[in-house]
Amino acid sequence: MQQFDVAIVGLGPAGATLARLLSPALTVLAVDRKAPQGESAFEKPCGGLLSPDAQRCMAQLGLTIPLDILVSPQIFAVRTLDLNTTLQRHYQRCYLNLDRLRFDQWLMSLIPPKVEVLAPARCLAVKRESAGYTLQVECRGQLRQYHSRMVVGADGARSLVRRTFYPQAKLASYVAIQQHFDAASAEPCYLCIFDKELSDCYMWGLTKNNTFILGGAFSPSMGKSGLGLLKERLKPYGFDLGEPVRTEACAVLRPSSPYCCVTERQGALLVGEAAGFISPSSLEGLSFALKSALALSEAINLGGDIAFNYARSALALRLKLLGKILKQPFIFNPYLRYAVMACGVGSITLRQG
Repeated sequence: MQQFDVAIVGLGPAGATLARLLSPALTVLAVDRKAPQGESAFEKPCGGLLSPDAQRCMAQLGLTIPLDILVSPQIFAVRTLDLNTTLQRHYQRCYLNLDRLRFDQWLMSLIPPKVEVLAPARCLAVKRESAGYTLQVECRGQLRQYHSRMVVGADGARSLVRRTFYPQAKLASYVAIQQHFDAASAEPCYLCIFDKELSDCYMWGLTKNNTFILGGAFSPSMGKSGLGLLKERLKPYGFDLGEPVRTEACAVLRPSSPYCCVTERQGALLVGEAAGFISPSSLEGLSFALKSALALSEAINLGGDIAFNYARSALALRLKLLGKILKQPFIFNPYLRYAVMACGVGSITLRQG
């Protein structure tokens, strides 16, 4: 059985960044469901907008995004619709519009050759043993076993590592579902949509090249029916979308407190959304993923009490999360949102022509 110092389950932005930043003196195994390049059977339903916070993290990590990861158009205003009050406003936002799958695969391509990457592959089980962990992995139709001194869960909302070692860590979970539509002739836009009858969370729409993506985070009981109702309610606003080209869905977490996040137990470590680090106000997780990966890589490379050093570094993430939680009522409380939108605070007026 092969032996490693660190095993990383999941190579989204958190896992791939961690694998890249770990000391070359460590032996590292990384497992992910995506193909490392080209088309993939697994794509996360994500709007793929890189927020200013995430852009700042990229700058701190010395990363520059290749041009082929960006998509058209690059829009700097978000059209916000409250379907219950029919209020509409535009707000300036400095997002970068990118292809999320290609972005993740690019981050994977930066992982040093010394790291053993298994992709596409699935980690089926992780078992705690006296000298570390045993991982059971399915790769190209074969079952394999690996042993590692440490294991890191970077595998998102439905993290196998968190469910195995943190069964008591319950966070509010939604179904994120989005559909792609042909939009070759439609006017490009970014949408932020609210409808208290469909979801108490966030719904979105955006243009990528010749495709319009409509999605939202719904309660498990609402699921796909919520998206169907949303499509109907958008028709009076000029969005008659027709049949979808494809549909994507996954679980997404929404922490209600900084204490919901868990970083370590019994030597099993968590980063990114697997740890609960995701904005409850916008569901933005890329900046949390990059920052938590940086914090954990520094703790592991330093040695000593890794759990303590990582938890201490993660305090900044918990404080950032607290700020997002305090911001929530002004976004999701219908009465406060109406007051903010009605008075036009922070909004801009678009000039045509």
